[in-house]
Amino acid sequence: MENINREDVQIITRNSNWQEIDIFNLLHLNIYNTKKDWQNFLTLFFMSLGVSFTVAGILFFFAYNWDDLHKFVKIGLIQGLLVALTLILVYLKIKPVLKNVILTGVTMLVGVLFAVFGQIYQTGANAYDFFLGWTMAVFIWVLIADFAPLWLIFIALINITFGFYIEQVIIDLPDYFAQTVFVLINAFFLIVSLLLKEKKYIIPNWFSNLLAFVVVAFATFSTIFVIFDNGQEFFFITVFTVLILYLLGLYYGFVKQRSFYLSIIPLSAIIIFSSLLIKQIKWNEYGMFLFIGLFIVVSVTLVIKMVLNLQKKWRNEQ
Repeated sequence: MENINREDVQIITRNSNWQEIDIFNLLHLNIYNTKKDWQNFLTLFFMSLGVSFTVAGILFFFAYNWDDLHKFVKIGLIQGLLVALTLILVYLKIKPVLKNVILTGVTMLVGVLFAVFGQIYQTGANAYDFFLGWTMAVFIWVLIADFAPLWLIFIALINITFGFYIEQVIIDLPDYFAQTVFVLINAFFLIVSLLLKEKKYIIPNWFSNLLAFVVVAFATFSTIFVIFDNGQEFFFITVFTVLILYLLGLYYGFVKQRSFYLSIIPLSAIIIFSSLLIKQIKWNEYGMFLFIGLFIVVSVTLVIKMVLNLQKKWRNEQ
């Protein structure tokens, strides 16, 4: 019963004669968060906060004393701290969660080390080289640790690397297509995480929801850029990509009863359609702006009502 989730309970209730009290007990024992769960969450949260403040303190230390430190001291301090923390992770018997938190801090220190090295020796490398090296250096740690916050940092590094690469190398690429590249990158990680969750891998809901939000945000921006920039060259690729991903997201939301997907995708569609209306009107047509405002209010209200009705229906089915 350790890996049972909400979807399993829904399937069982639709195909069994369980009593309501049995379902209630199952949900409270295996699904809902208990006092111990909240204690574990707070422990992890404060440990993460402590590591974050420690890394921030190191950064401010170097920033404040930069001119007074010898270059070997600058690099030696960070390397010594990296070695010390790595030895702690390897040889000390500590809780896996604490190890992952410390490893997350070490991952951030790798970026600090690269930045300090680049500033001391003035390598002249592009910004994407810096983030690419950082990403490659921590890849094995991310893969072995299998820690959601660490994966989140890794995905962020990949996005930043591609962002600087597009900005500094492929400078003629339209803005909306660059946003579409980010959509595809984050959609790949989102789809992989959802598939692994179907294989009973333990992946937090907040992780997949955050990735879904990032995908929808980039999809919204890319489509708006297409509308206002009159994009022609990559117009079909952007619109087709966004349309397919939105249809898949809505399908997944209905099948898996995920109201989050059924909320953010329609809201994104409302924003896109409103941008299309704004593009078609003249700035002195105040009546049209009033119409757009009313459209947003009514459509958002309908989306909220639809989601609430679906949630009510799903609860009754349990």
